[in-house]
Amino acid sequence: MGNLKDKLAQYDAPQRVMQAGIYPYFRAIESDQDTEVIMNGKKVLMFGSNSYLGLTNHPLIKEAARKAIEKYGTGCAGSRFLNGTLDIHLELEEKLAKLVGKEEALCFSTGFQVNLGVVSVLTGRKDYILLDELNHASIIEGSRLSFSKVLKFAHNDMVSLEKKLKNCERDSIKLIVVDGIFSMEGDIAKLPEIVQLAEKYNGTVMVDDAHSLGVIGNKGAGTASHFGLTNEVDLIMGTFSKSFASQGGFIASGKEIINYLKHNSRSLIFSASMTPPSVATVLAAIEIMQNEPERIKNLWEITNYALEGFKANGFNTGKSETPIIPLFIGNDIKALMLTKILLEDGIFVNPVVAPAVPKEDSLIRYSLMATHTKEQVEISIEKITKAAKQLGILSPEYEEVTSL
Repeated sequence: MGNLKDKLAQYDAPQRVMQAGIYPYFRAIESDQDTEVIMNGKKVLMFGSNSYLGLTNHPLIKEAARKAIEKYGTGCAGSRFLNGTLDIHLELEEKLAKLVGKEEALCFSTGFQVNLGVVSVLTGRKDYILLDELNHASIIEGSRLSFSKVLKFAHNDMVSLEKKLKNCERDSIKLIVVDGIFSMEGDIAKLPEIVQLAEKYNGTVMVDDAHSLGVIGNKGAGTASHFGLTNEVDLIMGTFSKSFASQGGFIASGKEIINYLKHNSRSLIFSASMTPPSVATVLAAIEIMQNEPERIKNLWEITNYALEGFKANGFNTGKSETPIIPLFIGNDIKALMLTKILLEDGIFVNPVVAPAVPKEDSLIRYSLMATHTKEQVEISIEKITKAAKQLGILSPEYEEVTSL
C-alpha cells in the first residue's frame, strides 16, 4: 500500500464532526421513502427526499417491479452494447423520447453515468463546453473527461455567458450545459435567454432535467416544455431516481446524436444496463404521472404553501421557485447543528455545507413531495423555526459558532 494509507489517514474532517456529535450523513432509514419514515424505530417526517411525485411506494410501481423480476430476473448480466438490451429498454426509450419531444432516447444505468458519458464525448479538442457554475457534479466530471476547453459562467448570468461565448471560435462546437432546476438553489435556468444566445453564437444546448421531470412542463415533461422550447433545446437529460421512483437515467436528442452516443459513450458501453425492475418501474411511473395530473398540482400547492410559510417566519429561501427550498444558514456548524436538533425532534432535512457550497452559503435543503400534507409542512416549519431561533439563525439568542 506504500504511503497511501498514511496520506489518507490525515483526512479526519468526518471524524472531527462525529466527535462533535453533529455528523449528518449515512443516516439509516428502516422503511419506504414516504413523507414519513422510520429511523431508530421512531417516526420522522421526511423533507430530504427527491421523490417529488411520491411514487416510491405506489402499488402499481411495486407490482411492475415484481412482474419484471418474474419475467426477466433481477439483472441483465451485461451492458446495453452487448447482451444487456431487453425489449422493455427499447419500450422505455420510445416513451421517454415522446415524453420530452425528441426523436430518440438512450437509457443509462444511472443519471450520473448519463452526464459522464454524454458531456465527455460530444466535443473535441478545438471545441468548447460552457457550464453554469452551479451545475451538478456529474456534469462537471463529464467535462473534465473531455478534451475540450471548459468555460464556466456565473450562475444564471446571461451577461457572463455571452462574454464566454464571444471568446469562442465561431466555427467551433459550443456545448452549453445547464441544470433545468438547480438541485440546491431550487431556481430554474433562464432557458429562453440561453437559447437566444445559443442561436446568436451558433451553440448547442443541453439541459439536465434530473430535478425538472415530473415537476415542471406539460404533464411533467421538463424545462424545455415549461418554456415552450422543446425544438430549440438539442439534448435533454433526465434521471429516474427522483420523480420516477427508480434508478437510471437517459439522454434524448436527434437520431444522429443518439446514434453517435450508442457507439462512443464509454459509461454506456462499459457499464451494466438498467435492471429489469428498474426499467419496469419507470414505465409505470410515467403512466401514473400522465394519468394522475393531480399529483403535480398537489406538489405545486404544497410548494407554494411551504415557501410562503418559511418567508413569513423570516427565512432566506434565496431565488427558489420550486419544491427544492434552500434555507440559507451561512454557517457550516450551525447548519449541521440544526440538522441534528431537527432529527431529534422528528424532522429529516439535508445540510449542504462547504465544499459543496461556499461557507457563507451553507444551507438546509428542504424538499417536498406531492404527497406531503399541509399539516406536515406546518409541523416542520414550526420545529425548524424553533430550532433556528435556538441557534441564533433567526435571532441573536445563540453565541456565534464558526469552527470545531
